[in-house]
Amino acid sequence: QVQLAESGGGLVQTGGSLRLSCAGFGLSRSNDYALKWFRQAPGKERELVASMAWISAGIFYADPVKGRFTISRDRPRKEFYLQMDNLKPEDTAVYYCNVDFLGREYWGRGTQVTVSS
Repeated sequence: QVQLAESGGGLVQTGGSLRLSCAGFGLSRSNDYALKWFRQAPGKERELVASMAWISAGIFYADPVKGRFTISRDRPRKEFYLQMDNLKPEDTAVYYCNVDFLGREYWGRGTQVTVSS
C-alpha cells in the first residue's frame, strides 16, 4: 500500500519560490511509477502541473508553468519534488502529489500554496 504525504506549501510573494516535497511510503524502487503534481484553485478543476517517471526518462510540464517549475525525484529517499520559482498569484492553489502505476492511483492530501500580489 502506497501512502503519499506532501509538505512545503505556504504563503509567498509574487516572484518568490517554494519547494514542495512528496514522501512516498511503500513505493517500490523497481516499479516505474508515474509521478505527478496536480493543483486545484478555488472554483476550478484539478489540473496536471508536471509529471515524470520513477525510473524511465521523460518529463511533462503544463504550459502555464514551463520555465518556472521543475519536477525531480530522489529514489533512495522515495521522494519527489516540485521546485516552483517566479511564482505568480495565478499559481495559488492546493497542490497534490499523485502516483500512478498500472492504473492504480494514489493521492496525497494536498498542501496550500498562496502567492500574494
